[in-house]
Amino acid sequence: MEQAIQITGLCVIGALLALVVKKGSPESALLLTLAAVVVVLLFLGQAVGYLTAFLTELGTQSGLSPDIFVPLYKTIGIALVVKVGGGLCRDAGESALASVVETAGAVCALVVALPLLRAVLDLLLELM
Repeated sequence: MEQAIQITGLCVIGALLALVVKKGSPESALLLTLAAVVVVLLFLGQAVGYLTAFLTELGTQSGLSPDIFVPLYKTIGIALVVKVGGGLCRDAGESALASVVETAGAVCALVVALPLLRAVLDLLLELM
């Protein structure tokens, strides 16, 4: 909870500073926004470590093959990266690039999920 409040505060301050700087130098405002994103990602490093450890433990204790969980983790990572990348492109005034990033992310997520889809297909074929 505290971390979410700190991150929100940092992002709001970064957005306000970028808004003030944007009038004089739009490029500097974008760099300021990127710097805020990097600081937040570094700040989240420990939390991501805890989450990864928990998900690994969950996968181990479930008795299911790790091959089932890997596509899920990769898809979540792709979604997060695409969300941030698309938002940054929109902030830079490049909505077409943001759409391309989102489309590419969707294609990459589907490609990463193919092994999971194959496993579901194999299971369905066994049941028939």
